[in-house]
Amino acid sequence: MYLKKLKIGNVELENNILLAPMAGITDQPFRIVCKNYGAGLVCTEMASAKAIFYNDEKTKQILKTDGEKRPIQAQIFGSDVESLKIAAQYVNNYCDILDINMGCPAPKVVKNGDGSKLLLDLEKVKTIAEEVVKVSNNPVTAKIRKGWDSSKVVAVEVAKILEQAGISAITIHGRTREEFFSGEVDLDIIKKVKESVKIPVIGNGNITNEETALKMFEYTGVDGIMLGRGVIGNPWLFKKIIHFLKTGEKLPDLTNKEKLETIIQHINMEVDEKGEKIAIQELRKHLAYYTKNLKEATKVRQKINTIYSKDKLIEILKKAYE
Repeated sequence: MYLKKLKIGNVELENNILLAPMAGITDQPFRIVCKNYGAGLVCTEMASAKAIFYNDEKTKQILKTDGEKRPIQAQIFGSDVESLKIAAQYVNNYCDILDINMGCPAPKVVKNGDGSKLLLDLEKVKTIAEEVVKVSNNPVTAKIRKGWDSSKVVAVEVAKILEQAGISAITIHGRTREEFFSGEVDLDIIKKVKESVKIPVIGNGNITNEETALKMFEYTGVDGIMLGRGVIGNPWLFKKIIHFLKTGEKLPDLTNKEKLETIIQHINMEVDEKGEKIAIQELRKHLAYYTKNLKEATKVRQKINTIYSKDKLIEILKKAYE
């Protein structure tokens, strides 16, 4: 009943279970892994509009999507309207749906007036949305939070502004900027946002298993859900949630052998993409989550954090997963 195809603008998704953009996490190899487990839409890491405007090569690498199964969403962030417009036109070439970040709570993003800081300037939100929609060939979405803090809960107002500006869908994270990722997710505010607009609304925040996915749908009436930190080291969660929403039954957990196959595939793609040393360094955050529930997980992580050889890494993981 809750699992369905989802239309965002003129783009139809296979299903309504989406991967959130996460800095340092949702690079191309991880997006491919999540797609393989059934994600209806995956998103790039957020790319700085200013960096694209100034032709920064490292930022452009974030947007590499060739060879990936479409559709793909790409996310940009910023508060300078001109650079956002230029970035939107550039990023359009690499994605099917363009997302504007209006919810990132990170201090280094907020201090420049970007991300969730935009929620304190609704006039700016309106201008950015209108101008980006004007220059984009693809549907434009926006990711927001409940508000800046408990005294400035603006999600409903922002959602209405975004809809009027021509935004095709909204993802709402049910916490304020002040809360970051702590405490309970406010399902009531997500429900209110859903009830206040006609465009698709996607619920986000603390979806970590089948029950929390179902609760988000049941309580709020959202059109889709977006999985973030819950899929780090756990990309098979997509498959589990999809199966549960289809059948009402839970899939058994993957075997260690199946998990290991996915991890090795992930490692190989990262190494092909970035070279052994950089890939293994960047994989450590993923591997910390992948190995979390293993026996002697701490010892395994200590070993992983001292090596730069793919073969050695796989050897350690094979032993750990036996």
